[in-house]
Amino acid sequence: MQRAEKAKELFLKGYNCSQAVLGVFDDVLPLAYDTVMKLGASFGGGMARLREVCGTCTAMFMIAGLLKGYTEPDREQKSAHYALIQSMAKRFKEENGSIICRELLVLRGSSVPGVDQGTGPQANPRTPEYYHSRPCLSLIANAVTLTCQILGIDETVKD
Repeated sequence: MQRAEKAKELFLKGYNCSQAVLGVFDDVLPLAYDTVMKLGASFGGGMARLREVCGTCTAMFMIAGLLKGYTEPDREQKSAHYALIQSMAKRFKEENGSIICRELLVLRGSSVPGVDQGTGPQANPRTPEYYHSRPCLSLIANAVTLTCQILGIDETVKD
């Protein structure tokens, strides 16, 4: 199965966008699946529905950090890693128009009556209207594909 399709399935099961992206890389990350999912739990809705940096981007950056990050406070390693993260953000923005959740919701025409677009902490019920009102499925697929391409990870997940 393709990682992007599996990630969309996770989102449709009720996981947030960040968890959906992180969850399909558990086979290459140095963490257990439960830990990976807990790591992403705070970043849905642009960081706990604050509509800041898209949770899919945050997941891409966490994956890059776990696989390509530095462990010593070396300025050159830090700069190289920041360059990698900035290149990931640039690609995502080029393909989607922004890396900011609230901007992505507007850019993709996400206004459906009865679906809260706010920033309060209460998660929306996962209804057909909710899924229809969000660009999240395509953003999730794009983030997974970009992560695979940029980090050289096989797009097919092994069961």
